[in-house]
Amino acid sequence: MQRSTQPSKKIVFFFPSFASSEATAPLGILAVATPLIRAGYQIVLIDSTITPNYKKRVLEEVRDAVCLGISLVTGPMIRETVEIATAVKEWNPDFPIILGGWHPSLLPDQTLQAACVDYVVRGQGEDALLELVQHLQTRSAPDLIPGIGFKRGGKLILTPERPLRPLVDMPPKAYQIADFDAYERGCGKRWAMYTSSLACPFNCSYCTNAGVYGRKWNALPPEQFVEETVDLTRRYQLEMLWVVDDNFMVDLDRARGIAEGLVRAGSQFKWSVQATSNMVARLTHEDLKLLRRAGLHQICQGVDSGSTKVLQLMGKTFQDFDQIYESAARCLSADIRPSFNIIFAFPGEGRKERRETIDFMMDVCRRFPGAEFWTNIFTPYPGAPIMQRAQELGIEVPKTLEGWADFFPRYTTLPWLKGKDHTRLQVTRDYLRIAFDRIPIGSDTRDPITRIVQKSLSLPARWRLDHDTYKFPVEIWLNNKLNERLGLARSKPAVDAKRLATTPAEAAC
Repeated sequence: MQRSTQPSKKIVFFFPSFASSEATAPLGILAVATPLIRAGYQIVLIDSTITPNYKKRVLEEVRDAVCLGISLVTGPMIRETVEIATAVKEWNPDFPIILGGWHPSLLPDQTLQAACVDYVVRGQGEDALLELVQHLQTRSAPDLIPGIGFKRGGKLILTPERPLRPLVDMPPKAYQIADFDAYERGCGKRWAMYTSSLACPFNCSYCTNAGVYGRKWNALPPEQFVEETVDLTRRYQLEMLWVVDDNFMVDLDRARGIAEGLVRAGSQFKWSVQATSNMVARLTHEDLKLLRRAGLHQICQGVDSGSTKVLQLMGKTFQDFDQIYESAARCLSADIRPSFNIIFAFPGEGRKERRETIDFMMDVCRRFPGAEFWTNIFTPYPGAPIMQRAQELGIEVPKTLEGWADFFPRYTTLPWLKGKDHTRLQVTRDYLRIAFDRIPIGSDTRDPITRIVQKSLSLPARWRLDHDTYKFPVEIWLNNKLNERLGLARSKPAVDAKRLATTPAEAAC
C-alpha cells in the first residue's frame, strides 16, 4: 500500500494530572482546540488523570503529529509536563513542544529556558496557537505571531502581547473531544466547567488574575449563557456545571437574566459559581430564590481571613464581615450553599490574627449550619502583586521551570511558617475539616456507620478548636483511617481546580 504524502493534520494535547478525584475536561485545551478543528486539524487529547499508560500513549500519538501542546498551571503539574516533554525529545529532539496555560503566560522567559520546551503561548491561545501550528507546517518564521515565545540560535524571543478579545467574540469550547464517561468513572459525577466571564474588577494582592487579564471584566450575555449551558448539559448528560468565572456576580442584571432564562428553558442541571462576598450581599432573597429555581446550588466566596488587619494587607478593602454574615444568611434562606475560602499564613498574619480567623469560622458555621469553609496555606504564585516583595519576605523564587513543581502549600513551607508552627497549622486545618461537614463535588460514598462515626468526631474537634489545643490528635488519626477504608485518601486536589479552570483559556494550549 502506498503511504500518503499529505502532511499531517494531527495535533496532540497532553494534560498533566492534578491528582484529583474531582477531575473533568480541561477548559484551556477545549478552548484552543476549536479553531484547530475548524481549520481541519485532528485533535488527540490525552489526560493523564484518566489515561492508563499515558506516557506510552503520548509517544505513540506524536509519531505522526505536527506538535505536542501541554497546558499547565504552577505546581505539581510541571513534574509530568517535564517527564512527557523530555521523553518526546529523547525520541525526536526536533519535534515541536508547545506549553501554554497560566504558568507559561506569567513566566514565559523562564519556561522557554527549559531544554524540553520549544514554544510558549501567552494569554488567550485560540488564535495564537492556530497561527503557530500553521507556521510549523509551512516551516516559516513565527516572528509576526503575537502572544508567543520561541528560541532561535540560543536566544529567547517573545513577540508582542496579543490584545485580549472579549469573551463574546471567542469560539465555543470543543467539549466534543472530552471523554465524559471516563471522568464520570473517576469522580462519580458527570460534570464540566464553563466560563461565562473573564477577569475581576478587584486586585487582591495574592491573585494572579490581573497579571494575565488586567482588571477589565467582560462577560457573555444571558441569552448565550442559557443557550450554551442548556445544550451542553443535555448533549452530554451532565448533572452539574462549575461556572468558573472569577467573579460571577459583578453584573446583577446579567445574573438575574441568566436565572430567568434557565427557568424558561426548563433546565435540569445544577451549577455553582464564584463571587466576592460584597457582590453576593447585594442579592435580595428574591434574587437568590430565582437563582435557586434556575439550578444554582452553591456560591463560592473568597473570604480569605477573619482578621481585619490581614484583609487590609491583602488589599480586600471592599469586603467587610457584615457582608459575609449577610451573604451566608441570605444564601441559606434560599437553599443555596455558601462556601467560603480561607488563606492562612498570609504575610503579616500572626498568632493573634490566625486565632481571629478560626473564631470567625467557628462562629459562622455555628450560626449558619450548612455554610462551609475550605482552607489553604498562602502560596506566593508568580504574577501576584505580593510577589513584588518576594525578596523582602525571604521567598526563594525558583529559577527554573522544574523548580516550580514543588511550589505549592502541600509540598513546601514558608520563611515565616516553619517547624512546629507549620505542623500546628496543618493540624488545625485537619480539625477544621472534621469539625463541620464539607460536601465534595463527587458522590458521598460513606456508609451510614462511617457517616455517624465521622459526625461524632466533629464534637471533640470543635472543642479543640475552641480551646486551641491539639496535642495527641486521635480524632485526626481515626478520621484518616476511615477515609483510607473508603478510598478517600486522594480526595483533596494537589492543585486548585479553580486555577486550572481559570487558566487563561483561553490561555492554555
